[in-house]
Amino acid sequence: MASMLEQVSNDFAATVEGASPAVVRVDARRRFPASGIVWSGDGVIVAAHHTVRRDEGITVGLADGRTVAASLVGRDPSTDLAVLRVQAGDLTPPGWADGASLRVGQLVLALGRPGDAIQVSLGVLSALEDGWRTPAGGYVDRYILSDLVMYPGFSGGPLLSAAGEVIGLNTSALLRGTSLTVPAATLRRVVEALLAHGRVRRGFLGIGSQPVRLPDALAAELGQETGLLLVSVEPGSPADQAGLLLGDTLVALGDQRIRYMDDLQTALSADRVGQTVTARIVRGGVVQERPVTIGERP
Repeated sequence: MASMLEQVSNDFAATVEGASPAVVRVDARRRFPASGIVWSGDGVIVAAHHTVRRDEGITVGLADGRTVAASLVGRDPSTDLAVLRVQAGDLTPPGWADGASLRVGQLVLALGRPGDAIQVSLGVLSALEDGWRTPAGGYVDRYILSDLVMYPGFSGGPLLSAAGEVIGLNTSALLRGTSLTVPAATLRRVVEALLAHGRVRRGFLGIGSQPVRLPDALAAELGQETGLLLVSVEPGSPADQAGLLLGDTLVALGDQRIRYMDDLQTALSADRVGQTVTARIVRGGVVQERPVTIGERP
């Protein structure tokens, strides 16, 4: 038994050692460094947005002991991600885990580099659920919760599988009091958007809304029980130009039924910016359709 435990212990140590070159220190706030993950060998680093408190004077500590200047490429507060670039072309990105193979109860490792040396915490995957929206409106492709301890400076570091592959980026800022992992699929989508545009593009209608229950007859006709009541329409906005009015109830946008705020946020994805779609509304108890060209959120 002792030899088996020793082998497991040595295997975990080797896993940490193998992943260590992909974990960096991020100095972008007063007093407390955080961690980051090498995204590509040519100097792209992904970190947690909430740990990047300034846009200039950022430095990154590499695994080989070098400290290099970094520039901010862009950030997405809604998923708590930021992308940095350093002038170094010899970095080592990690291998990424296949999210389909994750199972509750698997052993995982959290790595961080809040100082010069790598640090690690061991735990298990506590919960795996479907995609969800953060309180700030960002879409995260999977809810990943583990029971490991997130030591100070671990935000922005990777969560590793027992095989040494990166499951995602750890953050303590998406939900108050809960440390979660942003999965690789979300990282890929957001990082690519930030590298291409410096921001994550989001559709825009220019409305304020709240869910309301539809009358029974309309609910039966439309096949849904709720819609979004328009409580404000910004002058000159896409909604205003389409003729939507205060008091209308939005029930569909293109092929997307609109029942709750999450439905609207899904319908206003980046690929819809500039597209003209049909907005289905209820006005005075009558279902109407209006073409609307989706704008881009400033």
